[in-house]
Amino acid sequence: METIRIERDRELPGLVTITLARPGKLNAINFRMHAEIQEACRNLADDADARVVIFTGEGRAFSAGADLGGSTSDPNRPALAAANAEPSPLRERIRSSAGNRTSAAIEGLDQVTIGAVNGLAIGGAVVFLSCMDIRLASASAWFSIPEVDLDIPLTWNALPRLMRELGPARTKELVMSCDRFSSEDALRWGFLNHRVPDGEALPRARTLAEKLLKKDPVSLALTKTTCNALAEAMVPANITHADRDYLVLARLLASESRHA
Repeated sequence: METIRIERDRELPGLVTITLARPGKLNAINFRMHAEIQEACRNLADDADARVVIFTGEGRAFSAGADLGGSTSDPNRPALAAANAEPSPLRERIRSSAGNRTSAAIEGLDQVTIGAVNGLAIGGAVVFLSCMDIRLASASAWFSIPEVDLDIPLTWNALPRLMRELGPARTKELVMSCDRFSSEDALRWGFLNHRVPDGEALPRARTLAEKLLKKDPVSLALTKTTCNALAEAMVPANITHADRDYLVLARLLASESRHA
C-alpha cells in the first residue's frame, strides 16, 4: 500500500486502524488511494477477527478531499485532471464512479467503523466520514464541501448520506453555500458523536473501540446491519444512481466553456 497504512492493534485484538497516508498532499484522495481503500475493504470482508475499524489521517489533516491536480501523463491522476485526456467515454464514466465505489465499500463493511478526524476534512473526506458508523473530531478540526464552488456537482452518493445525518435544510445549505463549518458546528448538528481536545482523536477512538470490543460480536453486528437497513429505508442511496454521469457532464460542459 502506497497511500494508506493498515495496522492491527497489538493491545486490542480485533481493532484495525486505516490511516490515509499522503501527508505531503494533506492526504488528498487520488485513484491509487481509492483502489487501496477498496482493496482493504475487500480483505476485511473475509476477516472474522477484525471487529472495529478506525479511519484517520496522517499529519495535520484527515483529508483534503479529491486530488484535483496532477499531470495527464500520470496513470494515478485524478479524474478532473484527466477530463480532456480520456479518449473513451465509457472509461471516463468508470473512472468517475471511483468515489462512489470507495464510499460504498466503506459503508458496506461489517465491522463497526469509527472516523477519527485529526484535522481538516474537505469534500470527499466528508463523504467518507458520512459512510462511517461513529465520528469524532479534534476541537480545531474543520469541514467544508466546496464542490459547487469548483463548478462540479457533489457526487459519490454523498447527498443521501448527508441528508440522513444532517437533514434536508442543513445539507442544502452546506452543499450550496460551500461554507466551512467547525467541529463545534458538526457536533451541534449531529454529524459528530464527540468533539475532543486536539491530539486526542485517535486515542479517544481507541478507547471507544475497546468498549465495543467487549460487546457480544453478533449482537453488535446485527445492530449495525439493522441500523443501516433503516437508514437506507429513510433515504435510499441509489436515488443518486446517475452521480457519475452528472460528473462527466459537468466536465464536458466545463471543457466546452474553456474552448468557446
